[in-house]
Amino acid sequence: MSKIHHDKCPVCGSKNFSLFIESNDFSTSHEDYNIYKCTECSFAFTQDIPNQENIGNYYKSDNYVSHSNTKKGLMFKVYHMVRNYMLKSKQRTVENNTGIKNGKILDIGTGTGFFSNQMQKVGWDVSAIEQDKDAREFAKKEFNLNVLPPSDFYNIKDKSFDVVSMWHVLEHVHDLDGYLKTINKIISDNGYFIAAVPNYTSYDAKHYKKYWAAYDLPIHLWHFSPSSIKLLIEKHGFKLITKEGMPFDSFYVSMLSEKYKNSSLSFIRGAFFGFISWAKSLSNTDNYSSVIYIFKKDN
Repeated sequence: MSKIHHDKCPVCGSKNFSLFIESNDFSTSHEDYNIYKCTECSFAFTQDIPNQENIGNYYKSDNYVSHSNTKKGLMFKVYHMVRNYMLKSKQRTVENNTGIKNGKILDIGTGTGFFSNQMQKVGWDVSAIEQDKDAREFAKKEFNLNVLPPSDFYNIKDKSFDVVSMWHVLEHVHDLDGYLKTINKIISDNGYFIAAVPNYTSYDAKHYKKYWAAYDLPIHLWHFSPSSIKLLIEKHGFKLITKEGMPFDSFYVSMLSEKYKNSSLSFIRGAFFGFISWAKSLSNTDNYSSVIYIFKKDN
Protein backbone atom coordinates (compact mmCIF):
# COMPACT_ATOMS: atom_id res chain seq x y z
CA MET A 1 0.00 0.00 0.00
CA SER A 2 1.31 3.42 -0.98
CA LYS A 3 2.09 5.66 2.00
CA ILE A 4 2.98 9.33 2.26
CA HIS A 5 6.35 10.29 3.75
CA HIS A 6 7.15 13.89 4.72
CA ASP A 7 10.70 15.18 4.33
CA LYS A 8 9.87 18.71 5.53
CA CYS A 9 7.37 20.36 7.86
CA PRO A 10 4.05 20.88 6.03
CA VAL A 11 3.54 24.22 7.82
CA CYS A 12 6.88 26.06 7.90
CA GLY A 13 8.93 23.96 5.48
CA SER A 14 11.71 23.24 7.95
CA LYS A 15 13.58 19.95 7.70
CA ASN A 16 14.33 20.08 11.41
CA PHE A 17 11.91 17.66 13.01
CA SER A 18 12.28 14.75 15.38
CA LEU A 19 10.39 11.72 16.63
CA PHE A 20 7.70 12.83 19.08
CA ILE A 21 5.43 9.84 19.76
CA GLU A 22 5.62 6.15 18.87
CA SER A 23 2.09 4.80 18.98
CA ASN A 24 -0.46 2.50 17.39
CA ASP A 25 -3.76 2.33 15.59
CA PHE A 26 -5.70 1.09 18.62
CA SER A 27 -9.05 1.09 16.80
CA THR A 28 -8.75 -0.97 13.63
CA SER A 29 -5.48 -2.23 12.16
CA HIS A 30 -3.26 -2.17 15.30
CA GLU A 31 -0.41 -1.07 13.05
CA ASP A 32 2.43 1.00 14.51
CA TYR A 33 2.76 4.67 13.53
CA ASN A 34 5.14 7.48 14.47
CA ILE A 35 4.41 11.15 15.01
CA TYR A 36 7.15 13.68 14.29
CA LYS A 37 7.29 17.26 15.57
CA CYS A 38 8.87 20.26 13.91
CA THR A 39 11.47 21.87 16.14
CA GLU A 40 10.88 25.25 14.46
CA CYS A 41 7.08 25.72 14.66
CA SER A 42 5.86 22.83 16.90
CA PHE A 43 3.57 21.41 14.21
CA ALA A 44 3.34 17.60 14.48
CA PHE A 45 2.41 15.10 11.80
CA THR A 46 1.87 11.38 11.38
CA GLN A 47 4.64 9.93 9.25
CA ASP A 48 4.07 7.34 6.48
CA ILE A 49 0.31 7.80 6.38
CA PRO A 50 -2.05 5.86 4.09
CA ASN A 51 -2.89 7.81 0.95
CA GLN A 52 -6.29 9.27 0.14
CA GLU A 53 -7.44 6.12 -1.68
CA ASN A 54 -6.63 3.77 1.22
CA ILE A 55 -7.36 5.80 4.34
CA GLY A 56 -11.06 4.91 4.32
CA ASN A 57 -10.35 1.41 5.62
CA TYR A 58 -9.07 2.91 8.87
CA TYR A 59 -12.35 4.64 9.67
CA LYS A 60 -14.20 1.34 10.12
CA SER A 61 -14.11 1.38 13.88
CA ASP A 62 -16.82 1.08 16.52
CA ASN A 63 -15.11 3.97 18.33
CA TYR A 64 -15.69 6.39 15.45
CA VAL A 65 -18.84 7.89 16.93
CA SER A 66 -19.35 10.97 14.72
CA HIS A 67 -20.59 8.76 11.86
CA SER A 68 -22.81 6.66 14.10
CA ASN A 69 -26.27 7.17 15.56
CA THR A 70 -26.18 4.16 17.86
CA LYS A 71 -26.68 4.57 21.61
CA LYS A 72 -25.43 1.12 22.58
CA GLY A 73 -22.91 1.14 25.40
CA LEU A 74 -22.12 3.73 28.06
CA MET A 75 -19.56 5.59 25.91
CA PHE A 76 -22.07 6.18 23.13
CA LYS A 77 -24.85 7.21 25.53
CA VAL A 78 -22.58 9.81 27.12
CA TYR A 79 -21.47 11.05 23.68
CA HIS A 80 -25.05 11.56 22.49
CA MET A 81 -26.10 13.38 25.66
CA VAL A 82 -23.15 15.73 25.33
CA ARG A 83 -23.73 16.17 21.59
CA ASN A 84 -27.24 17.53 22.14
CA TYR A 85 -25.84 20.20 24.45
CA MET A 86 -22.89 20.98 22.19
CA LEU A 87 -25.04 21.57 19.11
CA LYS A 88 -26.51 24.70 20.66
CA SER A 89 -23.15 25.62 22.12
CA LYS A 90 -21.56 25.49 18.67
CA GLN A 91 -24.39 27.62 17.29
CA ARG A 92 -23.69 30.23 19.98
CA THR A 93 -19.97 30.08 19.20
CA VAL A 94 -20.66 30.85 15.55
CA GLU A 95 -23.19 33.61 16.12
CA ASN A 96 -21.56 35.33 19.10
CA ASN A 97 -18.10 35.47 17.55
CA THR A 98 -19.12 36.48 14.04
CA GLY A 99 -22.08 38.72 14.84
CA ILE A 100 -23.92 36.98 12.01
CA LYS A 101 -27.34 35.36 12.20
CA ASN A 102 -29.19 33.69 9.35
CA GLY A 103 -26.10 33.82 7.17
CA LYS A 104 -24.66 31.26 4.76
CA ILE A 105 -22.51 28.54 6.28
CA LEU A 106 -20.59 25.57 4.86
CA ASP A 107 -19.86 22.78 7.33
CA ILE A 108 -16.99 20.60 6.08
CA GLY A 109 -17.02 17.04 7.39
CA THR A 110 -20.57 17.28 8.65
CA GLY A 111 -20.82 13.55 9.46
CA THR A 112 -24.47 12.61 9.94
CA GLY A 113 -25.44 16.29 9.83
CA PHE A 114 -26.57 17.14 13.36
CA PHE A 115 -24.69 20.46 13.59
CA SER A 116 -25.74 21.45 10.08
CA ASN A 117 -29.33 20.67 11.01
CA GLN A 118 -29.08 22.81 14.15
CA MET A 119 -27.95 25.79 12.07
CA GLN A 120 -30.65 25.11 9.50
CA LYS A 121 -33.31 25.06 12.23
CA VAL A 122 -32.37 28.56 13.43
CA GLY A 123 -32.51 30.08 9.96
CA TRP A 124 -29.06 29.67 8.43
CA ASP A 125 -28.63 28.82 4.75
CA VAL A 126 -26.63 25.61 5.18
CA SER A 127 -24.47 23.56 2.82
CA ALA A 128 -22.24 20.70 3.88
CA ILE A 129 -19.40 18.48 2.71
CA GLU A 130 -19.06 14.85 3.79
CA GLN A 131 -16.84 12.08 2.50
CA ASP A 132 -18.74 9.09 3.89
CA LYS A 133 -21.58 8.09 1.55
CA ASP A 134 -23.74 6.53 4.25
CA ALA A 135 -23.41 9.62 6.44
CA ARG A 136 -24.34 11.86 3.48
CA GLU A 137 -27.43 9.80 2.77
CA PHE A 138 -28.46 9.87 6.45
CA ALA A 139 -28.10 13.67 6.60
CA LYS A 140 -30.10 14.14 3.40
CA LYS A 141 -32.85 11.74 4.44
CA GLU A 142 -33.10 12.73 8.11
CA PHE A 143 -32.61 16.50 7.83
CA ASN A 144 -33.11 17.33 4.14
CA LEU A 145 -29.62 18.83 4.03
CA ASN A 146 -27.64 19.82 0.95
CA VAL A 147 -24.63 17.52 1.49
CA LEU A 148 -21.94 17.42 -1.20
CA PRO A 149 -19.11 14.92 -1.69
CA PRO A 150 -15.55 16.26 -1.30
CA SER A 151 -15.07 16.10 -5.07
CA ASP A 152 -17.42 19.12 -5.35
CA PHE A 153 -15.52 21.21 -2.80
CA TYR A 154 -12.95 22.73 -5.15
CA ASN A 155 -15.67 23.84 -7.58
CA ILE A 156 -17.60 26.00 -5.12
CA LYS A 157 -18.15 29.56 -6.32
CA ASP A 158 -15.92 32.30 -4.90
CA LYS A 159 -17.20 34.22 -1.86
CA SER A 160 -20.21 31.94 -1.42
CA PHE A 161 -20.24 31.72 2.39
CA ASP A 162 -20.14 33.97 5.42
CA VAL A 163 -18.77 31.15 7.58
CA VAL A 164 -16.94 27.89 6.94
CA SER A 165 -16.71 25.46 9.85
CA MET A 166 -14.65 22.33 10.46
CA TRP A 167 -15.39 20.57 13.75
CA HIS A 168 -12.61 18.03 14.34
CA VAL A 169 -12.05 17.66 10.60
CA LEU A 170 -8.93 19.67 9.70
CA GLU A 171 -6.70 16.98 11.21
CA HIS A 172 -8.12 14.47 8.68
CA VAL A 173 -7.49 16.43 5.47
CA HIS A 174 -4.71 15.15 3.18
CA ASP A 175 -4.57 18.27 0.99
CA LEU A 176 -4.04 20.71 3.84
CA ASP A 177 -2.80 23.70 1.81
CA GLY A 178 -5.28 23.08 -1.03
CA TYR A 179 -8.22 23.00 1.37
CA LEU A 180 -7.18 26.16 3.18
CA LYS A 181 -6.59 28.06 -0.07
CA THR A 182 -10.05 27.05 -1.26
CA ILE A 183 -11.65 27.96 2.06
CA ASN A 184 -10.17 31.45 1.79
CA LYS A 185 -11.50 31.71 -1.77
CA ILE A 186 -15.08 30.66 -0.97
CA ILE A 187 -15.45 32.83 2.14
CA SER A 188 -16.89 36.27 1.57
CA ASP A 189 -14.89 39.39 2.41
CA ASN A 190 -14.77 39.76 6.20
CA GLY A 191 -16.13 36.23 6.56
CA TYR A 192 -15.02 33.68 9.14
CA PHE A 193 -13.34 30.28 9.35
CA ILE A 194 -13.97 28.23 12.49
CA ALA A 195 -11.86 25.16 13.21
CA ALA A 196 -11.93 22.86 16.24
CA VAL A 197 -8.96 20.52 16.65
CA PRO A 198 -7.38 18.38 19.39
CA ASN A 199 -4.59 20.03 21.37
CA TYR A 200 -1.55 17.85 22.00
CA THR A 201 -0.24 20.32 24.60
CA SER A 202 -3.19 19.58 26.93
CA TYR A 203 -2.83 17.81 30.27
CA ASP A 204 -4.64 14.67 29.10
CA ALA A 205 -2.37 14.41 26.03
CA LYS A 206 0.73 14.64 28.22
CA HIS A 207 -0.72 12.20 30.76
CA TYR A 208 -1.73 9.47 28.30
CA LYS A 209 1.20 9.92 25.89
CA LYS A 210 1.03 7.22 23.19
CA TYR A 211 -2.41 6.10 24.43
CA TRP A 212 -3.99 9.55 24.02
CA ALA A 213 -7.09 8.78 21.97
CA ALA A 214 -7.06 12.11 20.14
CA TYR A 215 -3.89 11.11 18.30
CA ASP A 216 -6.24 8.65 16.56
CA LEU A 217 -3.64 7.16 14.25
CA PRO A 218 -3.47 7.02 11.32
CA ILE A 219 -6.66 8.94 10.46
CA HIS A 220 -5.42 12.03 12.28
CA LEU A 221 -2.76 13.16 9.87
CA TRP A 222 -1.86 16.40 11.67
CA HIS A 223 -1.49 17.28 15.35
CA PHE A 224 -1.81 20.90 16.44
CA SER A 225 -0.48 23.09 19.19
CA PRO A 226 -2.17 26.49 19.67
CA SER A 227 0.83 28.23 18.12
CA SER A 228 1.18 25.95 15.08
CA ILE A 229 -2.47 26.15 13.99
CA LYS A 230 -2.33 29.95 14.27
CA LEU A 231 0.77 29.97 12.04
CA LEU A 232 -0.82 27.61 9.52
CA ILE A 233 -4.17 29.38 9.16
CA GLU A 234 -2.75 32.90 9.16
CA LYS A 235 -0.38 31.81 6.38
CA HIS A 236 -3.52 31.27 4.28
CA GLY A 237 -4.94 34.76 4.68
CA PHE A 238 -6.79 34.73 8.00
CA LYS A 239 -6.36 36.47 11.33
CA LEU A 240 -7.03 34.74 14.65
CA ILE A 241 -9.83 36.57 16.47
CA THR A 242 -10.38 34.41 19.55
CA LYS A 243 -10.31 30.90 20.97
CA GLU A 244 -12.73 28.79 23.01
CA GLY A 245 -12.28 25.47 24.78
CA MET A 246 -14.40 22.36 24.30
CA PRO A 247 -15.02 21.36 27.95
CA PHE A 248 -16.33 17.84 27.42
CA ASP A 249 -13.55 16.57 25.17
CA SER A 250 -11.10 15.99 28.01
CA PHE A 251 -13.59 13.57 29.62
CA TYR A 252 -14.49 11.65 26.47
CA VAL A 253 -10.89 11.45 25.23
CA SER A 254 -9.62 10.36 28.65
CA MET A 255 -12.23 7.61 28.89
CA LEU A 256 -11.32 6.31 25.46
CA SER A 257 -7.61 6.55 26.29
CA GLU A 258 -8.18 4.39 29.36
CA LYS A 259 -9.94 1.88 27.14
CA TYR A 260 -6.90 1.78 24.85
CA LYS A 261 -4.75 1.07 27.91
CA ASN A 262 -7.07 -1.83 28.83
CA SER A 263 -7.54 -0.24 32.23
CA SER A 264 -9.91 -1.63 34.79
CA LEU A 265 -12.62 0.87 35.73
CA SER A 266 -11.77 2.79 32.57
CA PHE A 267 -14.90 4.96 32.76
CA ILE A 268 -14.16 6.10 36.32
CA ARG A 269 -10.44 6.57 35.74
CA GLY A 270 -11.13 8.45 32.50
CA ALA A 271 -13.62 10.71 34.24
CA PHE A 272 -11.05 11.44 36.98
CA PHE A 273 -8.18 12.37 34.66
CA GLY A 274 -10.59 14.16 32.35
CA PHE A 275 -11.68 16.30 35.29
CA ILE A 276 -8.08 17.18 36.13
CA SER A 277 -7.44 18.18 32.51
CA TRP A 278 -10.62 20.25 32.39
CA ALA A 279 -9.76 21.99 35.69
CA LYS A 280 -6.28 22.89 34.42
CA SER A 281 -7.82 24.49 31.32
CA LEU A 282 -10.08 26.91 33.21
CA SER A 283 -7.35 29.51 33.61
CA ASN A 284 -5.98 29.17 30.06
CA THR A 285 -7.83 28.24 26.88
CA ASP A 286 -4.61 26.85 25.42
CA ASN A 287 -4.78 24.00 27.94
CA TYR A 288 -8.09 22.52 26.74
CA SER A 289 -8.05 19.02 25.28
CA SER A 290 -9.68 20.49 22.16
CA VAL A 291 -9.74 24.14 21.16
CA ILE A 292 -12.07 26.07 18.84
CA TYR A 293 -10.24 28.72 16.81
CA ILE A 294 -12.21 31.58 15.23
CA PHE A 295 -10.41 33.21 12.31
CA LYS A 296 -11.52 36.18 10.24
CA LYS A 297 -10.60 36.59 6.59
CA ASP A 298 -7.77 39.11 6.41
CA ASN A 299 -8.42 41.21 3.29
